[in-house]
Amino acid sequence: MTNIELALNTLAEASTTELSNTQNPSGVQESAKVAKQGGRIAKNARDELEKQLGHSVISRVKAIDYIRPKELEKKKE
Repeated sequence: MTNIELALNTLAEASTTELSNTQNPSGVQESAKVAKQGGRIAKNARDELEKQLGHSVISRVKAIDYIRPKELEKKKE
């Protein structure tokens, strides 16, 4: 996961939190609606960035790919 992916995830979560605080949803359906709005904000940011860059900002690398090499080094010691 890249810094951009982390930033987009944080944007989605922060947007959802702020929207939830403003809209005060009650129940699962209203909360799901707010969550989709927060996700849409991050999606729009991603789409605009990719448009400007001319390529995808999503990588194939997963967090576990960073963790496993470190674990293997520790086991060797």
